[in-house]
Amino acid sequence: MNKPQRLSSGDKVAIVSLSRGILGESFAAHEIVLGEKRLDEFGLIPEYMPNAKMGIKYLQDHPEARAEDLKQAFLDPSIKGIFCAIGGDDTIKTVPHLLDDSEFVASVQDNPKVFLGFSDTTNNHLMFYSLGLQTYYGQAFLTDFAEFADEMLPYTKQWSKELMQPSSHKEVSPSDIWYEERESFGADQVGVARVSRPEERGFEALRGSGKVEGELLGGCIESLYEMLVGGRFPEQVEITNKYKLFPSADKWKGKILFAETSEEKPNPKKLKKMLTALDEAGVFGAVAAVLIGKPQDELFYDEYKEVWLEATKEYELPILYNLNFGHAAPRCILPYGGKVRVDLDQIKVHLLEPLVA
Repeated sequence: MNKPQRLSSGDKVAIVSLSRGILGESFAAHEIVLGEKRLDEFGLIPEYMPNAKMGIKYLQDHPEARAEDLKQAFLDPSIKGIFCAIGGDDTIKTVPHLLDDSEFVASVQDNPKVFLGFSDTTNNHLMFYSLGLQTYYGQAFLTDFAEFADEMLPYTKQWSKELMQPSSHKEVSPSDIWYEERESFGADQVGVARVSRPEERGFEALRGSGKVEGELLGGCIESLYEMLVGGRFPEQVEITNKYKLFPSADKWKGKILFAETSEEKPNPKKLKKMLTALDEAGVFGAVAAVLIGKPQDELFYDEYKEVWLEATKEYELPILYNLNFGHAAPRCILPYGGKVRVDLDQIKVHLLEPLVA
């Protein structure tokens, strides 16, 4: 994979709205102030791309505008990183405007940059994976840097710093606490701490022993599922197939699958349906192990374990459960294509190479 250079104090980072255009709505103004404050603490300078603040309706109707922002962020030599504003549900509509653009493709391959986001951004990550760029499943501008509490969540903040410092061997450890999702995001919540809970379980080994090594590949389960079967938009499967967005079974061979459920908190029956689709696509028969993110608010915590064990029992896949990535706060960062060692005996995960160059 083509690994981007680490970020440094004084660098400009592009803020892009590749999914939902919340950034451009007046009700998000206080979050922008918070996000800018936190980026300033890192020494990073936000550069809002021209269409990033155009609002929900405009960006929903104009995926080409979202795509143009991403293209220009790669073409601009002064921009060193690209942070997604937030997720959504239709960033896949940007893919044709990008992969059919030879200038964009060349700019990605010639000018690797840090690209950070999660959730619906899974589609963008897999697009970049097909182009050979290592990207990062992690924080988004509104959900993490614009945290309403007086400070960023410590675990999330520490992992964000990893994009600014080379480290050769980083352990992915459990956070000591986890946080309930906020029920309100209004300006009156600024300075209000999240409800926190002590982490009583840590990472859980559901199956397997010994050590397994491989490269990371995965994302949000709902996004992966809808690439295969559609659901929200009739063109989802067509785009996925035309641009080979979902990796073929041979590309999953020996990988470490990381997967997590979204804020929609699918019930166990729905999760089973989604995992069946992944199995039919050859994923479980190919990967070497599975890392599963903590369910948001720990809803269906035990039920999800049973669904995963049943869905993968034919392959006896090693599984680590309850990792801090994805929709449940706080969040670590997982690099697409990054080499990891999963230790099922010590219940540990180690990154075997630096996150950034």
